[in-house]
Amino acid sequence: MDGPLDGVRVLDFTWALAGPFGTMQLADLGAEVVKVEYPETHEKERGFGPYHEGISTFFFSPNRGKKGICIDMKAPEGRALVLELAKYVDVVTENFRPGTMRRLGLDYDALRAVNPRIIYGALSGYGQTGPYSQMAAVDAVAQAMGGTMALNGEADGPPMRVGVSIGDMVGGLYLAIGLLAALRARDVTGEGQLLDVALVEAQMALCENAIVRRSAFGENPTRQGSRHALLAPFGPYPTRDGWIVIGNVKEWDLFCAVVGRDDLALDERFTTNRLRLEHVDELEAELAQTLRERTTDEWFAMIEPAKACAVGKVNSIADLFDDPHVRAREMLVDIPMPYGMPGSLTLPNSPLHLSGTPTVVGKTMPGHGEDTDSILGEWLGMGLNEINSLREKGVVK
Repeated sequence: MDGPLDGVRVLDFTWALAGPFGTMQLADLGAEVVKVEYPETHEKERGFGPYHEGISTFFFSPNRGKKGICIDMKAPEGRALVLELAKYVDVVTENFRPGTMRRLGLDYDALRAVNPRIIYGALSGYGQTGPYSQMAAVDAVAQAMGGTMALNGEADGPPMRVGVSIGDMVGGLYLAIGLLAALRARDVTGEGQLLDVALVEAQMALCENAIVRRSAFGENPTRQGSRHALLAPFGPYPTRDGWIVIGNVKEWDLFCAVVGRDDLALDERFTTNRLRLEHVDELEAELAQTLRERTTDEWFAMIEPAKACAVGKVNSIADLFDDPHVRAREMLVDIPMPYGMPGSLTLPNSPLHLSGTPTVVGKTMPGHGEDTDSILGEWLGMGLNEINSLREKGVVK
């Protein structure tokens, strides 16, 4: 098998980051993902910069391993072509504003009419129904409206967007999870179904502990920096040359001995976790003063073997490229440039390590309309003259 999803065909209408990140998971797992784009799009308009050798790095990353076809879905012949392709696919995905595909005559009902087994994944800001369904939601808006932004940032600072686009990418991950579940259900029922995923609701799902605290105790959890509501010490501390994270201290006396602060183990303010939480400002000041005395690597080498707590170095992105564990796990992979261009770009590998059907990562992004001829030929049996006729009319590229 070429990955665990070998044989699964996906017709992918998603764009920007959220949807493509979700369908990238399927491509990494071996599905044949065909990205559908409009013919008039130019290469540099396929994604934001920065551009490397004229290629959008924003587009390159989440579209690796996919095929590309260009169809003008607004043209009657283009719509008919999509309906014909839908007969031969397992999954269709889109992340347009709700109602867009219906206006094109290509919504779930239209595709189900030609293929009852089709699974239709719709990803949007607020979902297909409800009073907010027609509102736009980008990554930062999803983080804000879903609750995660209110929880992120320093206690005395403003709400802060998480540094990676979790508003988009978590929505994409839930899209992938839902599609896998729908494929499994189809094995039992023989029927496809509609999957409705909202970026904002995906963020709410991340707030599970804060939401249950509101329900159980009437709390309204808010920002507390890197502190933990239930554990102390917890979070990053400055070292001589960087930062180190301390968390989940299970043997306080041993931890204090390892860092050379036996006095903290005897300090009545810190003898229990509850007391440490009550005096967290004083505790953090003491630890920060001590941990600044050595480098991050020195502290990591001293603290980790003792197993008194969880400890980790705050790696920069550059550090990841040199980390021996990252290298041993092959978590960075070189993806060749498209169009036969020389060189490659390094991307994260799939974090799914399957022993029997490993993921398939290593293919480049699709060129604009690169696979139009092969897909129409192989799937629909169209000849080159027929395809070129559609191309001359601007229906395909």
